[in-house]
Amino acid sequence: MSRKNIRALVVSGNGTNCEVEMAHACRVGGADDVDIVHFSQLLQGEKSLLDYDFLNLPGGFLDGDDLGSAKAHAIRLRYARTAHGESLFDHILTFIQQGKIILGICNGFQLLAKLGLVPALNGAYGTQATTLTFNDSGTFEDRWAYLTVKEKSPCIFTRGLSSLYLPVRHGEGKFIPGDAAVLQELQDKNLVVAQYTDRSCEKAVMDYPLNPNGSVEAIAGICDETGRVFGMMPHPEAYLHYTNHPRWTREPVPEEGMGVAIFRNAVEYLKKNL
Repeated sequence: MSRKNIRALVVSGNGTNCEVEMAHACRVGGADDVDIVHFSQLLQGEKSLLDYDFLNLPGGFLDGDDLGSAKAHAIRLRYARTAHGESLFDHILTFIQQGKIILGICNGFQLLAKLGLVPALNGAYGTQATTLTFNDSGTFEDRWAYLTVKEKSPCIFTRGLSSLYLPVRHGEGKFIPGDAAVLQELQDKNLVVAQYTDRSCEKAVMDYPLNPNGSVEAIAGICDETGRVFGMMPHPEAYLHYTNHPRWTREPVPEEGMGVAIFRNAVEYLKKNL
């Protein structure tokens, strides 16, 4: 039995700065109700994660990235309790178990990785197996990147997609698996969703600046084994309309930005499966 009314939650606060864009992307993608909720509202019990279907963790600079990208917030979320004494991390695990979906972009991806919500190999949610660290260039990268999308991935957000062109804006976007065994399992289970590539979008590319941060195997995004928890460094919420494209005045560009497909896929999945 499908449900029509889809509720999306975009968490703000503690340094995020892309929440308005992400909320707009959810609306453009077809979500019926979209709320931007400050982290403190979840702690105080004013809002409950479990009332929503689609959790969005936007980009920004959580806690100024002072302890590394999203690390402080990952610790906070892991041990935080609501005003009712409930574990917020347990709420997140219940959210996943209920068949709902999570999207983390840039700082949100870093948060998912450090919370152990992706890749969560063999269902081990809460066990960190990958990280994201300083770009090889040693500088903040603000540029557009081509991505090849792995069509065998279980990721529900990228169904029907084979390539993307999206902006990156980060200082700590280099993806690193815990060890060679983790990388092999990611590949064997098709949990690598997107890789940096060139304009042909045919294969992963390690050359800078096409791979803007030096990520291992040019990995730009991964998911969990259900395909319902997805993190990526490039920003789909920043390319929703043709005027977002960096060359829209110089070459033909479709009116709808490529990022919309990520959010539309999310909403359509929920409408069919909740």
